Amino acid sequence: MKRVGVKTAVLSITAPGACILPSRHARAQLARQLNEYSANLRDKDPKSFAFFVSLPDILDTDDALAEIAYGLDVLHADGITLFTRYGPSNTYLGHPDVEPIWAELNRRACVVFVHPTHPVDTNPVNSKLPQPAIDYPHETTRAAMDMITNGTRLKYPACQVILSHAGGALPYIISRVTTPMRKAADFAVSHRMGTTHDKAMESFRSFHFDLALSSSPQVLDMLLKMVPLDHILYGSDFPYAPITAYPAFLESLESYEMDTELRNMINYGNAMKLFPRLARQRNGTL
Repeated sequence: MKRVGVKTAVLSITAPGACILPSRHARAQLARQLNEYSANLRDKDPKSFAFFVSLPDILDTDDALAEIAYGLDVLHADGITLFTRYGPSNTYLGHPDVEPIWAELNRRACVVFVHPTHPVDTNPVNSKLPQPAIDYPHETTRAAMDMITNGTRLKYPACQVILSHAGGALPYIISRVTTPMRKAADFAVSHRMGTTHDKAMESFRSFHFDLALSSSPQVLDMLLKMVPLDHILYGSDFPYAPITAYPAFLESLESYEMDTELRNMINYGNAMKLFPRLARQRNGTL
């Protein structure tokens, strides 16, 4: 869940979503049920709720495209939820098999919320570390790097892509990809990765980053230095985290020193630019 205004939240069904079911028909059916249920919640209180479309496995291309059309054109959702990877071959979001989905979302200039699914290796590091602690942020990092190195973000720039949890480890490790590319002598590195320093950084800065469970001073310091200020969004991750986590992360965000203009941008202003319907509704023009 993402707060985009004083009293408005965007509802998103995160992993495993409809992909949990084994058959193509069942996945498509469950995605439709999730979307109609979410639309019904929104319609009961449109000033408080919006929602992102849930999709079946996006490798079921025709089914996914049909649900995109239904969710956006019929149910009037405000965006789409994608997971970091799909299918038994672990297809991440920069793979050519996903391009029909990106092409359609780009045509619609859609807001896309990327949320991690479970890691390929589901064995925990140890019994004290549940998957969301480290594996989910790493999944987001893998998907984002896949999109950067395969040129997905530059090829489909009309999509406004939100990475959950401050982009995982992406802000921390992006220099591992881009710094060697500054040197002409490292042509081989650029050739292998299929991009350049400037293109990689342009792709990186094109993402939007939500602060769900990611509002420590260290994270905020890095984001504020590395990404456009209008690409940072409040996020809560409610109700997936332990109930004690929310006040702790909110306290970190509220106690971080920033001016009122920036705080208002992060709390709701930036999101209102992404969701003009909500902005119109908040201003009483809808």
